[in-house]
Amino acid sequence: MIMYMTDPREVVEQQLAAYNSHDIDAFAAMYAEDVVVNRSDGSRLEGRQALRDRYAGQFAEGRCRAEILARLSEGDWVVDHEVAHGLADDPIRVLVAYRVRGGLIDRVDFHG
Repeated sequence: MIMYMTDPREVVEQQLAAYNSHDIDAFAAMYAEDVVVNRSDGSRLEGRQALRDRYAGQFAEGRCRAEILARLSEGDWVVDHEVAHGLADDPIRVLVAYRVRGGLIDRVDFHG
């Protein structure tokens, strides 16, 4: 029997841990097969495989890490104020809204 995490904050925290440890399999496993990711540059990723493909290179290089400055949650939504390191010369500050349904992240909206 598959057990799903019911607290969206736990799901988001698990994907953060996988992101910071560069574990692409654990990271991708936290997302729904049909996840939609709206990036702050206006681009969009659709599907778990597209997400995996987007992050695989930077995970393999070990060049990404995120820290949470603040977290809010309400219902299915978790919003993190994050600082991302290793993606550019300077850290990137961003708001990230995650929607969790059925124990998996099915939508992500980056702002900033």
